[in-house]
Formats: sequence, structure tokens, C-alpha cells
Amino acid sequence: MSGPPKPPATIADALASYLKQSGISRRLQQAGVIEAWAELVGPQIASVTTPESVTPDGVLRVRVTTPAWATELGLMTPRILARINTGRTGRVKEIRWVPVSPDRPRP
Repeated sequence: MSGPPKPPATIADALASYLKQSGISRRLQQAGVIEAWAELVGPQIASVTTPESVTPDGVLRVRVTTPAWATELGLMTPRILARINTGRTGRVKEIRWVPVSPDRPRP
């Protein structure tokens, strides 16, 4: 004896389920860090950094205007990671702070 039939899934539910099972949802959340970077880290850090990419295994690559800022941000990494991962399932596990070469303009 079975219960009443379940109603069909909505397209939104089916798509959300597919995105979650395929891992695309996690990657979209990781990539969302790049778009929301200035909001997540604040204007001071955003003014000296440019997020570039997030690898599938959660490594965020960020360009930094100077080596001194790269060092400072390296010390702040645990707090920055906590801030950017709050409420996300696609987590960033590491940040690579990459100083911009003096002969190369900031992106």
C-alpha cells in the first residue's frame, strides 16, 4: 500500500537538483566570490587587489598591487577566507596573493 502520488517536480526544482548533483552549483558559488569581491573584503582591500580565478579545488588567485600588500594580506588570509566562505557551499580553501610586476600595469 503506497501513499498518494507525488506531484511532479517543478523545472526550478529539477534544475537546482541537477546543478547540485553535477557540481556546477558549487563552482558557481566559488565563482561568485570574484563578482562579490569588493563587497566581501571591503573598499580598502578591494582597491589594491583584483581577483582573477577560482580553481575547481578551491584556490582563489588574487592580483595585488605591491609585494608589501601581498604580505599583509597573507597574514589576514584566515579572516578573509572566513568572510568569503560564510553562507557558501562552494568554498574557497586557499588564497594565492600574487603581486603585480612593476613593469606590468594593474588589470
